[in-house]
Amino acid sequence: MRITLLAVGRLRKSPELSLIDDYLDRFAKTGRSLGLPPVQVIEVEDKRGGGMSAEAPLIDRAIPAAAFVIMMDERGEQPTSPDFARKIATLRDQSRDICFVIGGADGLDPALRSRADWQISFGRMVWPHMLVRVMLAEQLYRAASILAGSPYHRA
Repeated sequence: MRITLLAVGRLRKSPELSLIDDYLDRFAKTGRSLGLPPVQVIEVEDKRGGGMSAEAPLIDRAIPAAAFVIMMDERGEQPTSPDFARKIATLRDQSRDICFVIGGADGLDPALRSRADWQISFGRMVWPHMLVRVMLAEQLYRAASILAGSPYHRA
């Protein structure tokens, strides 16, 4: 099993990068004993600024073959943290690779969104794509904590 976080844009040294690194490190440490591998981060960038339609082929080429594709989209389902943890565990138990996709500032191209196996949202509000990375990293750590029976998630 491999877990990939595929995102549009390059995240430079910033408070967001520090948070992402912290949560993904916590996930790696907690997930190790649960059979969850460290998350691989792949960043793609359309240097010409062509928006969703230019970003779509870059994203499409970077999605690992046969991965279960989870796209972050404001129109997606809003699972609870325990539901999210159960989905991660199910995919782990099926030995499925997982690829989380976060689009750029304009979101994801509709044709690309149709490729998703699951679309999820962090609420009906729109979030900056760089903050979505932080929130996803935290939810991955929370999922591993839930699966490990840790008190981090207070249900």
